[in-house]
Amino acid sequence: MNADGQLCDTRISNAVKCLPPQNRPKTDEIKRCVHRWLVHELDHPSVILALGKIAHEAVLRAHGLPLQGHHFAHGAVHNIGDTTLVDSFHPSPLNTQTGRLSVEDFNRVLLNARSLTEIKH
Repeated sequence: MNADGQLCDTRISNAVKCLPPQNRPKTDEIKRCVHRWLVHELDHPSVILALGKIAHEAVLRAHGLPLQGHHFAHGAVHNIGDTTLVDSFHPSPLNTQTGRLSVEDFNRVLLNARSLTEIKH
């Protein structure tokens, strides 16, 4: 983080780079994207903030880990080797407008991910 409080050395990416019908990617689409490009984007980050269950599972797949070993939950923290995976509900209009994810809840998870990054550096 720099003096202005901005995150540095941070990459934001999607688990799926296409827009599937009804914005609901199928498992085989997610697996193809993981193997095609996500494994390269996850090359040794210290902390990963997964926005939604699809991203959470894509990170686990990219690391070759079983899905059942690390259950998705908003605010959950998972140690996966040298990397820490932090979960958040996706900040989509569906989640924010229905109250499933408030600005405060998202900020707490974001600040936790940032503090974990600072600890590791």
